Amino acid sequence: MTRTTNSVPEPVGADMLGLLKTLKLGALADTLPQRAALARQHKTSHLTFLQQLLADEVSRRESSSAARRSAKAGLDPSMRIDNWRAADDLLYDRPLLEDLTTLRFIDAGHSAILLGPVGVGKTHLANALGHMAIGRRKTVLFARADKLFHRLKAARLDNSVDAELRRITAVDILIIDDFALRALDATETNDFYELIVERHQQTKTTIVTSNREPAEWLTMTADALLAQSAIDRLTSRAHTLVIEGPSYRQRHRPGLDRPNPAEHPQ
Repeated sequence: MTRTTNSVPEPVGADMLGLLKTLKLGALADTLPQRAALARQHKTSHLTFLQQLLADEVSRRESSSAARRSAKAGLDPSMRIDNWRAADDLLYDRPLLEDLTTLRFIDAGHSAILLGPVGVGKTHLANALGHMAIGRRKTVLFARADKLFHRLKAARLDNSVDAELRRITAVDILIIDDFALRALDATETNDFYELIVERHQQTKTTIVTSNREPAEWLTMTADALLAQSAIDRLTSRAHTLVIEGPSYRQRHRPGLDRPNPAEHPQ
């Protein structure tokens, strides 16, 4: 009868736990018993065993750091590329999306514009790209357009708007969600201009989601000339991904079943 006792995890003793905590490695106690059992089972060398433990700790710290930076960036933790599921009735440029997820556009200092009706996944994709950039040690700020401009207006009350603009401009990737969902007043239009122009000059990446095309953005601003200058700079170095399909309201309309294209050929 084969003995398997050598592969049974042994609990971490109080002395070992104390040493780990002293070295700020207390989290290793969670995986140490399993790692030790596997090392005995596979007759792993002491150096390899130590390397595996340290690799576990490095991975844990990187994950923890990424989670903190993602939260600080305002990213939704549930919106990642591995759980983005496009509905079957959505049309979009798949090669372009695959290319965007390589983040080559960020390395090149380009931007991205994600267009489509409400509910097709624009915000999810923008968050996902933000998480991926965080994993590359990039600084990210995600903000819905109305809240971003409200923040800048609030900064004017204590004369900190210039510092706030510099802070927003300095991040590697600025994600503006739901842009032009509502009209921008004169102050907001000016702030949009300042942000885009400064980031363009510094070759910074800006990701914008909108249910309106850039040509329509002008009608949503208080100063078409100022807005046009900003939009031209943004679009000149931006990859535009258009997602076409039913809006959220159409997709969730009660009592109506959309026809199956296969049953009603054109």
